[in-house]
Amino acid sequence: MSELGASLSAWLEPIAAWFRSLNMPEPIVHWGHPAMMGIVVLVMGSFAAITGWQGRILTATNDALAAEKRTAHKKVAGMMFLFISLGYTGGVLSLVMQQQPILQSPHFWTGSLAILLLLVNGLIAAFGFSKGKGFRTVHAYLGSAALALLLIHGIFGVQLGLSI
Repeated sequence: MSELGASLSAWLEPIAAWFRSLNMPEPIVHWGHPAMMGIVVLVMGSFAAITGWQGRILTATNDALAAEKRTAHKKVAGMMFLFISLGYTGGVLSLVMQQQPILQSPHFWTGSLAILLLLVNGLIAAFGFSKGKGFRTVHAYLGSAALALLLIHGIFGVQLGLSI
């Protein structure tokens, strides 16, 4: 385990020990994070992507419906980012609870990159849209790339789960 990974695990161990003391069933500890995050990514991620693209495409033909889709996208995408951020924390803690290394898997690094991409995308939405149409285009493609990365991240997660 890397020195940073060992330090982070040691820092999180008291929290993990407390959760271990609750005697949660092993399948919950092992597969709870993947199950919950799979739902978030597949359901909320799909909805956010579809409504985002609908809001973008429908602007040319139906402004009212496009605005409705953009509003739905904004609500779901924000909540999805919150749940993914919390799930990231839960996933790291789950690995510590199972006494597994946390910085060594592609699952950890794709999750970290996905959160960074989603954060940048949220900042673009919050501050960049008023600066021109180009920011909306970057937002659309960056969000799609983040969702694609999250699907790859899920594959790495299944591989990780099956290996421990």
